[in-house]
Amino acid sequence: MRTSKTLGAVLASTIALSSAAMADSHLSLAGKTIGVAVVGTQHFWDREAFNGATTTVEELGGTVVPVDGGRDNQVHADNHDILRAQGVDAVISILGDGAVEPKFEALNAAGIPVFTVDHLSPHAVNNTTSDNYYMGTTIGRYMADAIGGEGKVAVFNAFEGALRICGIRAGLWKYVLEDYPNIEIIQPELAEEFANAPEDARKKTLDLLSQYPEGTIDAIHVGCWDQPAIGIVQALEEAGRTDVLVTALDGGPDTLEIMAEAGSPFVANVAQQPFKIGATAATNVARHFAGETLLPQTFVDVYPVFGPEQAKQAYSDLGYGTID
Repeated sequence: MRTSKTLGAVLASTIALSSAAMADSHLSLAGKTIGVAVVGTQHFWDREAFNGATTTVEELGGTVVPVDGGRDNQVHADNHDILRAQGVDAVISILGDGAVEPKFEALNAAGIPVFTVDHLSPHAVNNTTSDNYYMGTTIGRYMADAIGGEGKVAVFNAFEGALRICGIRAGLWKYVLEDYPNIEIIQPELAEEFANAPEDARKKTLDLLSQYPEGTIDAIHVGCWDQPAIGIVQALEEAGRTDVLVTALDGGPDTLEIMAEAGSPFVANVAQQPFKIGATAATNVARHFAGETLLPQTFVDVYPVFGPEQAKQAYSDLGYGTID
């Protein structure tokens, strides 16, 4: 059962936020108009990053011009033209594929600095992100440990070639598994749909299980995010195959709740802080206008999660409440 945050957790969060606010008290976006372009807001991660950016811009005294790509990468890219035409003072761009690069270049030419979230670009002042290399290697080790260093593993990996962050996460997961010669990745790899990912993954998992009887598959991993894992767990429970273990990346509240259940086959994840990532990007805009020099990338801490107790702890630490 979930309950609200304890008084101690609230006080700790308040103290931490107050300390951060005092350290950044010289920063301001007063008089600045900041465009915030997000690829979509359907997914928890995207929405939280967007909310973190917009809320922080407003807290720093700036005016937000928001544009939402509706999870269409080309619409997201074209939205940057709208921001350029409106003459915003800076742009925060959240996710997207290569279609945004010429848009960033045009913004730079117009004297409008670009700050990205989870999209490293030569045209951006700074990219705020999690350490995707650490995420990929950590989940690789966790999965290998969970199955005892041997067995057959299926992977949902639709976006490794399309998005740089997914390529890093999936690539490092595979790199770690090179140290485990008795782990075999089942071919061909599975490709999840973004739209209604849980249901798509549920159906594809049921089909996979029909091809691999009990005892012939040991784990299923989702290479870049964790929404498909919801459907994977549903399929395993439906088929009575909860001996097959599940690992993934992102660690939103819905998937942490599944992990926290006793006996859940969903055993490992790496939770991110999307709200803080968006907020940090907005703060970096203010730092830039204050004359500070920024590194090309700012990394926000992640929470590796192994097993139900760590899932409960991460759920609390990330401010989602408590799970009893």
